Amino acid sequence: MSITSDIIRGHTETIILSHLAEKDSYGYEINKSIKQKTNNKYELKEATLYSAFKRLEKLGLIRSYWGDETTGARRRYYSITPLGLEALQKNKADWDESKVLIDKLINGGK
Repeated sequence: MSITSDIIRGHTETIILSHLAEKDSYGYEINKSIKQKTNNKYELKEATLYSAFKRLEKLGLIRSYWGDETTGARRRYYSITPLGLEALQKNKADWDESKVLIDKLINGGK
């Protein structure tokens, strides 16, 4: 099965929020998780990922902070806010509704 980037692209922010609902994380770790969950069939471009972080932070859906790694480079971590959790639940409900409608449209209304 081929994953169409166009279908996923519109849900980048929801994918990020969903990951952050599980735990605070940083960009590389989120992208690694996406690749693992899709058996290496999909990954976000770095520019896409960090643009989404900026949008989500500006909207108050996530916040960022610097990690305190003792070895290696410092990482910027992201965490979901209560407003972000609300947005995630709404986006999931919208996705579920969209799946039902698309199934009806491509399966002859059944």
